[in-house]
Amino acid sequence: MAETTTGIRGLYVELIEDGFEVFLNRVPILRHTIQSPMLFIGQGEETIEMYRGNFDIKDYVIERTPLRYTNIEGNDNVYRIDFAKFENGKVALSLVIKEEDKRLKVEYKKMDSSINRFWLRIAADKKEKVYGCGEQLSYFNLRGKNFPLWTSEPGVGRNKKTHVTWQADVLDRAGGDYYNTNFPQPTFISTKKYYCHVETTAYADFDFRNDDFHELQIWEVPEYMLFETAATYVELVEKITNLFGRQPELPDWVYNGVVLGIQGGTSVVEEKLAKALGKGMKISGVWCQDWQGKRITSFGKRLMWNWKWNENEYPGLDKKIPEWKENGIRFLGYINPYVAIEGHLFKEANEYGYLALNAEGETYFVDFGEFHCGVVDFTNEEACKWYKQVIKENMIDFGLDGWMADFGEYLPTDVVLKNGVDAKVMHNAWPTMWAKINYEAVSEAGKLGEVVYFMRAGYTGVQKYCTLLWGGDQSVDWSLDDGLASVIPAALSSGMIGCGLHHSDIGGYTSLHGNKRSKELLMRWAEMGTFTPMMRTHEGNRPDDCFQFDDDDESLEHLARMTNIYVTLAPYTKAIVKENAESGIPVQRPLFMHYEEDEKAYDIQYQYLFGKDLLIAPVHQENQTEWEVYLPKDRWIHVWSGEEYNGGTITVQAPIGYPPVFYRENSEWKELFSQLVQI
Repeated sequence: MAETTTGIRGLYVELIEDGFEVFLNRVPILRHTIQSPMLFIGQGEETIEMYRGNFDIKDYVIERTPLRYTNIEGNDNVYRIDFAKFENGKVALSLVIKEEDKRLKVEYKKMDSSINRFWLRIAADKKEKVYGCGEQLSYFNLRGKNFPLWTSEPGVGRNKKTHVTWQADVLDRAGGDYYNTNFPQPTFISTKKYYCHVETTAYADFDFRNDDFHELQIWEVPEYMLFETAATYVELVEKITNLFGRQPELPDWVYNGVVLGIQGGTSVVEEKLAKALGKGMKISGVWCQDWQGKRITSFGKRLMWNWKWNENEYPGLDKKIPEWKENGIRFLGYINPYVAIEGHLFKEANEYGYLALNAEGETYFVDFGEFHCGVVDFTNEEACKWYKQVIKENMIDFGLDGWMADFGEYLPTDVVLKNGVDAKVMHNAWPTMWAKINYEAVSEAGKLGEVVYFMRAGYTGVQKYCTLLWGGDQSVDWSLDDGLASVIPAALSSGMIGCGLHHSDIGGYTSLHGNKRSKELLMRWAEMGTFTPMMRTHEGNRPDDCFQFDDDDESLEHLARMTNIYVTLAPYTKAIVKENAESGIPVQRPLFMHYEEDEKAYDIQYQYLFGKDLLIAPVHQENQTEWEVYLPKDRWIHVWSGEEYNGGTITVQAPIGYPPVFYRENSEWKELFSQLVQI
């Protein structure tokens, strides 16, 4: 932790030649001089076009002006700083710096209503590393890149150099890039052991490419910013979740086995369950996202977005759900914040004025890819009550114990909402509002702790409302940016900012432009899924193009074995999930969280600690029978061979079914971990 000669803890502002520096607990946070100002203001004109959840955003900066001249008033507790463009000029922006709840709070007030662009520079150094900014799938350490923060579809491929992304861009306007994510958040963590949070829902771009400063661009003057320091990274994530809230514990039934993603109707579910159970597979639930019906589009199988049991698709489901539950298998479904124009829910919402409007005052229709939907307006209190009732009556009362709470990132920027706030500002707020609808519906039904819903979209505050994250729609391939590997930095980055329960579609989801899921990919993904809070499979958007878990005996037996490992680990997994609920410490952790002195640990993004005592290094490339692993200095036992290692880079055998997994020799869970080799 950087220190100054003052030795003063708490908030400290030091006057320097032509400027000032701001410290929190001896950590330099802000530095301003006339020659190197920390604040810039200006005006810009943006164009935002949405096509099926993918946003083309362009900005024309009309003016960017440094605020070089300052006047400081205050004492050790509260400082007011006025900024002006010119010496003795008119004040353009004022800020108040104060210590509040042991945090450094910076409040802003603009003096010119035309200001709609804001840039702030935060003190940095060349060796510093940065993490967070929501769920980031290409990079864990964000240094050297800039990250636009705007919730959207992450795109197909997410790498402009790949064939799949090129095809997705040319044919679908949906290729994506390294920064595209369902879950952005204007919060980052520095290896100086502080976090920075900006309270805004406007479009932002956090730029970590400069050696001496981080530049945060926001399309408004934010309400305030917060900084807080800690002695350790464990303590830092505790403080972050003190601010944002914490996820509740998962229901006990989750740990009973895999949740099988199955579509096609009641008889198909029965047939696949019998086959899986016959192989000794441990199954906690079936997830039937087409429980309310489906439609076929050029993209593949899509769902009928009318949130009620479809008796034709799933005959006798009302009787089957309690029967399956009696045998320890829960039923999970699907819902999102939109209603298809063909359904009765759309007609009801439209009649009562619960849907968002267009500029002409008519119902706004969103194109979701060959079908159109209305947007339930979550700024309308009555609409919120109505949608919660839909969840309670049509899902919880019907017997569902969980669901995918999909989307949240599609709010168009030209929609008109009941609260009158510009949709460009509400867009990033929407995922948290959607999470809150689900949370309150479950809570009001008295089912919190029994029902689990999983979400891909998020933003500030989603932590306390989201029972479980999932990584989104990964491609069914081995690519680093959008395949199996991308799920690991996704879990680590979201965990650092307070969402410590994460999992993914076993096998991936998106099969387009020649991508077809292989048997090996499915099996390797299942191995990684074993060491996450929940195991859940997915058929993918084009099931016929993807290898499925029951396509042959070998894959069935492999998944059965992995579910037995998952169930055996349940006491340990429950303990670390409880730790996340009580302290905010994520289940999947970066190596440096417990090995702070290990410099190499800070750049490891494709391994993770599962709790404190297990180290997982998933095999994320094809045709591998051995795998290189980095171990922090400790006494590690390789689960499958029993060999002991003291740290460093090693190579171990890693045939399918035996992913690189290690446990700490002095762990209190050693006896449990040693049982895994017998499975």
